[in-house]
Amino acid sequence: MCGIVGYIGNKEAFPILIKGLRRLEYRGYDSAGVALINDNGDLNVFKTKGKVDNLVEYCSDKNVTGNIGIAHTRWATHGEPSSLNAHPHYSQSKNLAIIHNGIIENYSQLRSRLQAKGISFVSDTDTEVLVQLIEFIQEEKNIDLLTAVQLALNEVIGAYAIAILDHRNPDTIIAARNQSPLVVGIGDDEYFLGSDASPIVEYTDKVVYLEDGNIAVIKRHDDLKVVNIQNRKLYPEIQTIDINLGQIEKGGYPHFMLKEIFEQPDCITNCMRGRVNIDTDNVVLSAVIDYKKQLLQAKRFVIVACGTSWHAGLIGKQMIESFCRIPVEVEYASEFRYRNPVICKDDVVIAISQSGETADTLAAVKLAKRHGAFIYGICNAIGSSIPRATDTGSYIHVGPEIGVASTKAFTGQVSVLTMLALALAKERGTISSADYLKIVEELHQIPNKMKELLKLNKRIADLSRTFTYARDFLFLGRGYNYPVALEGALKLKEISYIHAEGYPAAEMKHGPIALIDSDMPVVVIATHNAMYDKVLSNIQEVKARKGKVIAIVSKGDETISRIADEVIEMPATIECLEPLLATIPLQLLAYHIAVCRGKDVDQPRNLAKSVTVE
Repeated sequence: MCGIVGYIGNKEAFPILIKGLRRLEYRGYDSAGVALINDNGDLNVFKTKGKVDNLVEYCSDKNVTGNIGIAHTRWATHGEPSSLNAHPHYSQSKNLAIIHNGIIENYSQLRSRLQAKGISFVSDTDTEVLVQLIEFIQEEKNIDLLTAVQLALNEVIGAYAIAILDHRNPDTIIAARNQSPLVVGIGDDEYFLGSDASPIVEYTDKVVYLEDGNIAVIKRHDDLKVVNIQNRKLYPEIQTIDINLGQIEKGGYPHFMLKEIFEQPDCITNCMRGRVNIDTDNVVLSAVIDYKKQLLQAKRFVIVACGTSWHAGLIGKQMIESFCRIPVEVEYASEFRYRNPVICKDDVVIAISQSGETADTLAAVKLAKRHGAFIYGICNAIGSSIPRATDTGSYIHVGPEIGVASTKAFTGQVSVLTMLALALAKERGTISSADYLKIVEELHQIPNKMKELLKLNKRIADLSRTFTYARDFLFLGRGYNYPVALEGALKLKEISYIHAEGYPAAEMKHGPIALIDSDMPVVVIATHNAMYDKVLSNIQEVKARKGKVIAIVSKGDETISRIADEVIEMPATIECLEPLLATIPLQLLAYHIAVCRGKDVDQPRNLAKSVTVE
């Protein structure tokens, strides 16, 4: 989940690389570094612990000239965050420099072998092992860099996206990938490299997404060359990306997270555009049309996901089971991939991932495919690995999400799952025309109701100040709103570092009630649905133990409003669609508490946006 940037062309590389690092900083910000080949052929590496700003300050008095370079922002895996462990890493002779995203699993054995050959190491990273191995092979066999890279990667076990410079070949970058994303941008007599398209979009809309096992030879004044490890020439498709530059900039907001929370009405409109047709009272998903047979014949759906996407999957489970009458299991991808699961050929596995690069989810997809299951992907990043590995799927179309704590991707995922459940239910004949019409019409109204909720931003900001003291939070919900409670707790702990737990409200008395006292804020999603009276009883239990209750209620509620310490009213909607609204005040609550506590909400400690390593 580190960020990789590269440039080769006629411009000064350093400013392009730094701008690219800033756009990829959501992928990691423990340290940052840059390698440049200047006009004299010198290969210079500059790196430092901390964020990209620290690197810029460190380089202020350095010679950062040159038209070719690679750069990296790190989320630490092997070796603690430090200047020594920061990328790029030199080879022993300093002829080569490498940057790397991923994990080399057999690095310890390779390191021992190289040390026995007299090679010394200056860092604790698996990445330095790889560059030392490449140079050792290159020198021992007296071969060119590309061949040395191919031979070295044959010995490597693990995931990687790498870029390498050799000062003896100052017009070439070698890049390769396996299970970690890498994109090559093709400009006018210049090339760009990125972990995703965000560092590239400002300069060109033409890209090549490298596949696993691809090695790119990016050479000045030459066509892009892509080969595999066996040196067979490949002909990857040049794709056109459609990302607006404004989508990856703050646009006047203090943080990307707040911007992305406020983008949700427009994002959900975009997500539904061409899919929810209110004039014909219909939901149309091309995947359901094109693969109707496989989807309708499914005996079981298995949803695999991680983090926020797993919470969306829990909501999708309830909708698919309720509308379609098909059993659904929701699995953490990290557990699913390792526990020898029972997968049948009439299963449909739904893989959910914002980035489309989540390592555990991608591995779960590959496992399910090997067992003959039909794979449906739900992703945001077009052209990412999971959409390419699945049989079909749906993009959520919410635009780039830069804030590490996911917001608009969650509501986009829930929206797609809602549309999928409706489209399948209609084809199966398991939903009445009246219920189908009612949900479709209400789904169309959700963006406007989101806008209404967002008007409460200042009110939520004010009440958030009251709770910055808290060391623990409890979030409670039932039915469709239980996953919302989980998501609310996750958002708070991700960015404010306050311990928080989400629970089904009825389970509170089976343990968590022991924690409740006057210092324990309890957030309860208590909308006026079928579970209202049950949740009301849970609130009374909390109040009897002097807990502080923040209640999310339906507009006009009078009963809970008299009991709770703080009340946030949300527009009424159908119960199955409540998560799309109830999650917004919880996002705002987490955001404002974190800001009041002085935390970096866009780049919380120890986290990264796209988890591309285990």
